Amino acid sequence: MTAREVPTYCRICEPLCGLIATVEDGRLVQLRPDRDHPLSRGFACPKGIAFTEVQNDPDRVLHPLRRTADGSFERVSWETAFEEIGARLRGIIEAHGRESLGWYFGNPSSFSYSHTLWIVGFQLAAGLRHVYSAGSQDVNNRFVASHLLYGSLTTVPVPDLDRTDFLLMLGANPIVSHGSVVSAPRIRDKLSGITKRGGRVVVVDPRRTETARLFEHVGVRADTDAWLLAALLQVIFAERLEDAAALRDQASGVAELRAAVAGFTPESTAPVTGIDPEVVRALARDLAAAPRAAIYGRTGTCLGRHGTLVAFLIDALAAVTGNLDRPGGSVFGKELVAVSELNARLGLVGYGQRRSRVGDFPEVLRTFPAAIMAKEITTPGPGRLRALFTSAGNPVQSVPGSDELAAALGQLDLFVSIDLYLNDSNRTADYVLPATTFLERDDAPLPFTALAPIPYTQYTEPVLAPYGEARQEWEIIDELARQIGVQPFAFGALSRMLGAVRRRAPGGRAARMSPRVLLDLALRTGPYGDRFGLRRNGISLRMLRRHPHGLVLADRIETGVLRKVVRHKDRRVSLAPDEITAELRDLTAPAADPAYPLRVIGMRELKSHNSWMHNADSLIARREHAARIHPKDAADAGIADGDRCRVTSAHGSIELTARLTDDMTEGTVAIPHGWGHSGGWRRATEAGGANVNLLMSSDIADVERLAGMAHLNGVPIRLDPVPA
Repeated sequence: MTAREVPTYCRICEPLCGLIATVEDGRLVQLRPDRDHPLSRGFACPKGIAFTEVQNDPDRVLHPLRRTADGSFERVSWETAFEEIGARLRGIIEAHGRESLGWYFGNPSSFSYSHTLWIVGFQLAAGLRHVYSAGSQDVNNRFVASHLLYGSLTTVPVPDLDRTDFLLMLGANPIVSHGSVVSAPRIRDKLSGITKRGGRVVVVDPRRTETARLFEHVGVRADTDAWLLAALLQVIFAERLEDAAALRDQASGVAELRAAVAGFTPESTAPVTGIDPEVVRALARDLAAAPRAAIYGRTGTCLGRHGTLVAFLIDALAAVTGNLDRPGGSVFGKELVAVSELNARLGLVGYGQRRSRVGDFPEVLRTFPAAIMAKEITTPGPGRLRALFTSAGNPVQSVPGSDELAAALGQLDLFVSIDLYLNDSNRTADYVLPATTFLERDDAPLPFTALAPIPYTQYTEPVLAPYGEARQEWEIIDELARQIGVQPFAFGALSRMLGAVRRRAPGGRAARMSPRVLLDLALRTGPYGDRFGLRRNGISLRMLRRHPHGLVLADRIETGVLRKVVRHKDRRVSLAPDEITAELRDLTAPAADPAYPLRVIGMRELKSHNSWMHNADSLIARREHAARIHPKDAADAGIADGDRCRVTSAHGSIELTARLTDDMTEGTVAIPHGWGHSGGWRRATEAGGANVNLLMSSDIADVERLAGMAHLNGVPIRLDPVPA
């Protein structure tokens, strides 16, 4: 049979690089970069190319599995799995109510529009309270900061990389990660473009990362970004470097913010951050003087004790320097689907509308902190989590206190996993249901157009028929909902609105409620939509199908839109909400503990992505799981390069190889996350390594209060040699 080549795109990380899939006899033969993609233009990273190995992996789960009495798994039919799961669910609901049901979804779900839609639809229809996601180990603080600043969780500015003269980057390493909460294929070229046109890129990080090596590096102590940002603001206000005209036009609470940061002089913050006061002053002056500047922070800034405050101060710094909603600054992309507007009308997702049973944490986008999930399972009382579904997630590898969660999962009345593999989390599940890969479903990157400095989108048909008996996540969720008598999107104001739109659409009366129908409706009624033919050159699903390599929607992000995107009643950015001023007032450096003199941080690796790409030979071959340590810290601990070392915190201990490098600032150790597998995937398990989250705390007091973020960066540790 003749091979065929199919354009598609990668759904591992946020650049969404174009790919060409070669298919022969219904099997994937090869993936290669798509030279005709308008933005990635023939680039794809090793992970995207290696997805061929995931697609064809003999360790993939391709049939429904049921756990037996001896702990092994046996194959069952879909009909048997659904009937048995349904019966057990109905029994749990009868005894304990729907509030005893829960769901955890991992990072890959964000890259599947149908998966995301049907989780939300199921949650709303069934009234689920226990919903958790990888967001509380990654990005939820960014959404809460946006809620406080702009009155909208989903209003998130991105750096205008193609027009900026000065990029200040904190806790991000896009040369390896390829960007996060910014969708920019070929981001290395974009960063180099800044310096080629005479600009600067300054990277603030405890490690001289791959990105920092190419540009300017400012070493900072782990988990002290809040002090640094407050000091930058203090200098700008004290020296009258703020853009007063921009602040009068855009913001409220300027005087209160000025007062709140007044005590954070560079001299007072230097003992905390480790940065010389004159370096801070020069950085503040240069940032304020730059014609066009953008401030960007990512995962490294999200996982400390003050993640929401840090995200807030990043945008506050952009506003104070006159770089918010300005060309070359921090700008607001236009959503492909009008999520913020719909949410403002319907109130489907919000902040703090409900509080968690354990810990009294506010919900963020209808999810609670995953760090409390184990306690929600083990804490008696009404509303206890008794039946858990996980999809596209491996929480035992990603949440703090991994051992606690692993033990708690065994206490569930029902545990069902939807996944590609038997992994560290679902090896104790009652049922494991096989999901399709991203090549076995249609897709459109709904959340990412608003995060793209050059707005673009792409629609892809399935490249392959599902292998084995794998099903799309939305199909599985839909059937699970039917088992308990609910139907996603068939309720309330949302159902009436969708029904009205479908009736107005050509052929709408006969259209079945499915992800593809919803996608077309959302595209056509969104900011770029064709309004069912009323807007010339607007997009629809049919139109996107005519552009299989992707479609650029605009040359750049439009500016001057702040009053449209801010949802506060006065349409102004709020620079001094009570939550932020209170945290600044109470901000104190943690007391030093001589038993744990160092701090551990995470780090990205080019050929790794969280935990789920670790079963591909081309990515893990010749890999070593190692701690990166400054030579002085290693010498103090009696550790040489290549030695085995023990890393110990107040919460746990792991062993791994030590690698000495001047890239680390003194006092900080970097360890990649997602390793130390013990599940059913053979290569990942054989690769060894250690689960760094065994060092982290799931104590309620150690979970960040405003967004429920896990404390995974800057955790106190000590190093000890391991005897040979």
